[in-house]
Amino acid sequence: MFHFSNIVRTKGDPKIVEGGPSLKRPEDQLARALGWFSIGLGVVEFFAPRRVTETLGMEGHETMVRAFGVREILAGIMSLSVDKNAGLWARVGGDGLDAAALLSGLTADNPKKGNIALALLMVGGIAMLDYRAAQDTKPRRPPREARRKLYPNRSGFPKGIEGARNAAKQIAAPAGNEVKQGDERRVP
Repeated sequence: MFHFSNIVRTKGDPKIVEGGPSLKRPEDQLARALGWFSIGLGVVEFFAPRRVTETLGMEGHETMVRAFGVREILAGIMSLSVDKNAGLWARVGGDGLDAAALLSGLTADNPKKGNIALALLMVGGIAMLDYRAAQDTKPRRPPREARRKLYPNRSGFPKGIEGARNAAKQIAAPAGNEVKQGDERRVP
């Protein structure tokens, strides 16, 4: 990837010689991969629903496949967002809907039951990945019994509030009239 960065750099900018390790955690990388997978699958389902239904022997369900495509795209976008956990749980729920829809196609008169069985296996495997990613990316909260750190006496100033006041008095004092620390005169 850094080779592309070198192409778009202006003349005189230093070239990137080597890339470093990724700062993304493995669970974030899995969530990202599942998000892009979801968008890709959703695009196929939305733009080619007839092809999907013919492959599964479920002709006549194109509208449902197209709706599933929209759901996949939205779940993928959410999985790529800051709140990736919600998107991953949406994917888990969608996997359940996908499995139910596929099971409805396992009828005795469907000549493509083998394709549906294969699709069910794939949905099951992806569902396990989705569930794992959703569990790994859930927000971390401290246990209820954990002692919370409170900082009521902190001001945010390195030398405390009095140090900040004295510094402000020094700045506001006219030249030559140095304010001594602890001086109680009011500065206009």
